[in-house]
Amino acid sequence: MDTAPSSEVHDFQAPFQERMHDPRDPDPSLASYLDTSLPLNPQVRAALLQDLELFSRRVLHRIFRPVGIFAIVVIGILKIFIPRAFTSSPLLHKLIHWGLEYFVAPPSNFLILRHFHVGSEILAFIAANAPVQVPTNPIRPKFLKDVEQEIFLNHDLNLYNFIIRLNTALQSENTHLHPPKRLNFDMITDGPFDIAPLPRRWTNFIDLSSAIEVYTPLYQLFLTERDFRRAYHSLQLDETIAIYVARLLGDSTHLALVNNRHPLVPDSAFRSAKRLVLHGLASEALHALLVHHKRQQKELDARGLEASGHGLISMWKAPPPGES
Repeated sequence: MDTAPSSEVHDFQAPFQERMHDPRDPDPSLASYLDTSLPLNPQVRAALLQDLELFSRRVLHRIFRPVGIFAIVVIGILKIFIPRAFTSSPLLHKLIHWGLEYFVAPPSNFLILRHFHVGSEILAFIAANAPVQVPTNPIRPKFLKDVEQEIFLNHDLNLYNFIIRLNTALQSENTHLHPPKRLNFDMITDGPFDIAPLPRRWTNFIDLSSAIEVYTPLYQLFLTERDFRRAYHSLQLDETIAIYVARLLGDSTHLALVNNRHPLVPDSAFRSAKRLVLHGLASEALHALLVHHKRQQKELDARGLEASGHGLISMWKAPPPGES
């Protein structure tokens, strides 16, 4: 997919490009910004680092976290006795939109909106290259107000529905995922996504992790217990999706980048904030890997060479003799 805007609306790199290196006092953020061992879009890397440097992440997060854990415990007990009380996904998403609009910082909002585009394109890549037909339901928010279309809940539903439909079709046709003769990267955007300018009020100061600590108890309160459990268990589908991509690429090296492990061993909701950020990081890394392979396929095409699932060279392996 190459229809994204020609220029990046959100530039988070500038502050890091202007930083000087002092060997006597090296800057950890500068080191992480310059380190490219993990494949990431440069704006995403810079946004993540800006998010970590926010005052709320450095100071207030240590307050938000224990309060959030306490709220999860209290709401969990409350839900035992009145499981359907307060349940309202539309109201939840209106509250999330209001919080993002007025309190969450620009780099954090940027990462949140990007995540839906990235997730949709990864699932579309698997569907387009699978040997069976699998429908997808892409979510591509441009404005923060698009959150009110219940996109957080639908994002979780999309993941589980996709996995069920894919594996049902594979088993029905007695086949499996494997590298196709030619990989289809048409759905992978090589460039910025269509995300509108984000609010920069003086009140927009909350970092991503702190926002998640606040939203997790609200998620638990306004969703059914089943929806809530599905939401935090979905964070451990990173490995599952990465395995699907590995089978299509014919290369499993990138599986070492996955930190949220298999859903057969579910983790606690108390760690949702960190795991959700890791989920976003894993998705961005996987998307960056697909962008790398899309570019590589274009280069091979330009040279008149055949590019297939097995033909694309892993970005962590040296090219064969005679190849650049």
